[in-house]
This record gives sequence, structure tokens and C-alpha cells, in this order.
Amino acid sequence: MNTPETFNPSQLPLPFDLTPRPEELFLRVYRRLRPGARTARFEVSFREWAYPRSTICKNDGGYKVEIFDVLQDAPPIVIEALAEILIMGYYRRKPSREARACYLAHTMAPAVRKRIDDARRERGFKRLRPAQGRHYNLEEIFRLLNEQFFQGTLKIRQIGWSRKTSQTILGHHDPAHETITVNRVLDRPGVPREVVESVVYHEMLHVVFPVERFRHRRVIHSAKFRESERKFPGHAAAQRFLKSEGWAVG
Repeated sequence: MNTPETFNPSQLPLPFDLTPRPEELFLRVYRRLRPGARTARFEVSFREWAYPRSTICKNDGGYKVEIFDVLQDAPPIVIEALAEILIMGYYRRKPSREARACYLAHTMAPAVRKRIDDARRERGFKRLRPAQGRHYNLEEIFRLLNEQFFQGTLKIRQIGWSRKTSQTILGHHDPAHETITVNRVLDRPGVPREVVESVVYHEMLHVVFPVERFRHRRVIHSAKFRESERKFPGHAAAQRFLKSEGWAVG
């Protein structure tokens, strides 16, 4: 006599995916944040942008959300955190510290950070003016500072002057493209060389001390960063000059 096979539910394939869709997560967060509001419709898509950003706007009575595609496989809790950040930002309110901490913990994890940097390199590019300016050569300054303070160990792909002048940014280090950009407003005879050197040294420290996360905040200038910055011999004089020129230095 044939013995009937034992029934094992774990062997049956599930006919559906238990992971909530992004639209469901956004709606869930929306109902929690705005309990008295009418229900809303969310249209969520992932975009292959060259820079990690996400947006939300009104769309035919609902909301249109576009998310950086590197986050497409993020856990639901991370998408919920992003939903709170975007929805609260749309209504000009601050998201919770928990939401910001959750989102930062994911996006600053080494594996995710690498994917973001890889996407930026593959999809975007940096356009700089040559390092040799009218009055200062940034490559020469970088090389001398590298030998004096970093034993020649710092590596970047390119350093150059900005294509446009800026009223707020003196310099910028891009870790994805491994570049340093210096505001071309400093490339003039009235600017002391030690000021340009101080700005380049500041950006070089960003290579040594990458952005960190402390709970719900991104720490761009850590205590170790500031300590190293003060060791530059012309730091105080450069700060005084920049302040006299109306630059807000921190």
C-alpha cells in the first residue's frame, strides 16, 4: 500500500512578495505624520542620477517621489525613514532624529558609500580649470604641502581652480572623483600665498578625515580635523584675512 506523502507547507512557493512596495511605505508614513489629512496617492520611481538625491512634489492630487536608484534595494525601514524626511521637508518641518539617524546609518555604511561613489564616477564628471592659475599653481602648492605635512602619501586625481567664482565656498574635496577644487576668486595678487595654501591644506585634510556620522548628524569637521587644521603655521593669519574679506570661516 502506498503511504501518502507528508504535507510540508515550507515546500510551497509563496505566490507573492512580502516586501512592501515603496508606495505603500510612503503612504504608511504619510498617515502617521498627517493623521487628520485625507488619504494620498504616491508615485515612486528610482532614478539613475549622478548624485545621491531624492525629491518629492505634488502630482495630480498626489505626490511624485523620485529616489536615487542606489537605494532601490534598501531595507523597508530605510525607505520609511527617507519617506519621513521627504514628507516633513515638503511641509517645512523637521523630521525626527530617529529617521535621520536611520537614513544616515544606511547611506554612510561602507558598502553603500562605495556604490554611491561608483555611481557618481560612472555617471558624472568634474570640470575644473587648470591648476596653473594667473598667480598661483595649485599643483605646486599641493605637492609642497603633501611632502611637508603628509610625507607625500596623499593621492588625488586632480586639483584645479573652480570654473566659476563662489561667494560661499572657498574649496571643495570630492571623494568620489578624488578631486580638490579651489575658488578662483583666490587666484589674484591681493591674496597672500599662505591663504591659498591654508585652503588647499584644509581640503587635503578632508582626504585624511572623511565625513563621519554621529547619531543623526553628518560630522564634516571632526575634532581631529580641527586639531590638525590648527597645526598649519599660517592658519590664524589666513583666517584673519578671510574674515577681513567678508568670508564666513568656521
